[in-house]
Amino acid sequence: MKHKLVVVTLATALCAGLGPVRAAEHHHHGHDHVAQPAKLQLDQGRKWATDEALRKSMASLRESFAAQLEPIHKGRLDVAGYKALGEKIEGEVANIVAQCKLDAKADAMLHIVVGDLLAAADVLQGKAAGKPAGAAHRAVTALNAYGRYFDHPGWKSLK
Repeated sequence: MKHKLVVVTLATALCAGLGPVRAAEHHHHGHDHVAQPAKLQLDQGRKWATDEALRKSMASLRESFAAQLEPIHKGRLDVAGYKALGEKIEGEVANIVAQCKLDAKADAMLHIVVGDLLAAADVLQGKAAGKPAGAAHRAVTALNAYGRYFDHPGWKSLK
């Protein structure tokens, strides 16, 4: 649990332009500067703006999960398959953080999605307790939420 909080806090700080050193300082000072909303919500009735880097990483995650939905649903995905999905999440989240250019409010909303993805990644990779199939479902739910709350032309929900 602490690992996820550190990653999300560092991601928030990095997106805010604080850089790695400032991100670490930010973590030590708590959440004074970054208000995390309790749940996803639209931007005054509209989807949140996205940028190309975010759309590319999220589309890549969607594609990876879409390719494994049938084995996940049928209970046929093996440990290596789940681990690969977890690693894919971590890699794409790192890309999102490295290239983040969202405004502060959109960024705060995105971190709700990212938090769910990272929590799923930990279980998928065996870093946290839980069932990999449940974690895969959590990741799919997070990806679908991204599509409902963020402006990503052509996005299709996973089932």
